[in-house]
Amino acid sequence: MNNLTADLTSSMTLGVSSILTIIVSMLLAVVLGYGIAWVYRRNYRGVMYSSNFAMTLIMMTLITTPVVLCIRNSIALSMGMVGALSIVRFRTAVKDPLDTAYMFWALTTGILLGAGQYLLTAVSVVFIALLLTLLVNIQAKGVNSYLLVVRMTEEAERPVSQIVGSIRIQKLKSKNVSSAGIEMTYEVRLDKPEAVLNKIHSIRGVQDATLVSYQGEAA
Repeated sequence: MNNLTADLTSSMTLGVSSILTIIVSMLLAVVLGYGIAWVYRRNYRGVMYSSNFAMTLIMMTLITTPVVLCIRNSIALSMGMVGALSIVRFRTAVKDPLDTAYMFWALTTGILLGAGQYLLTAVSVVFIALLLTLLVNIQAKGVNSYLLVVRMTEEAERPVSQIVGSIRIQKLKSKNVSSAGIEMTYEVRLDKPEAVLNKIHSIRGVQDATLVSYQGEAA
């Protein structure tokens, strides 16, 4: 009887401890997932910010945590879970390669929380957040990439090409010749875009010159 009572007490203690672990892990997953989403929003440099993607980062952290909590004490269950997840195919295209880093960050945070590695989770989240913020701010202060679109007559092609050729990083993307004139599109990096734009626009035969901010690589 005493042994049965002791076993029941031990089981209840373990059950309460497990419930507390689950609750703490899930709450931390929500908080840290929101922190990752906040870092994403704070450092976003594109034109169309996606609130759905930010919500996805929170949910990825939250969903991964109970999965790891479930399999961390069972090798057989963990192997079965790996096999089940291996058939999943994600067909949504990621437009910005940096978004992939945020997705892996959210997944890693959920895995670490589920594994009970709270100290490692805290250190990694803070370190990655600071590093991402630093790298994005350094890149934002650099030379910006643009698409330069120039519509002109044939006589203006040579002087325009000379001006664009003086730019250190530039690349001709397309050239269209029609009865209305010539349209040329360049991929350039400029620190003073207004000066170059005004210089090209002042050339005789240039009908219009347009600069469009570009998020891709210039060279």
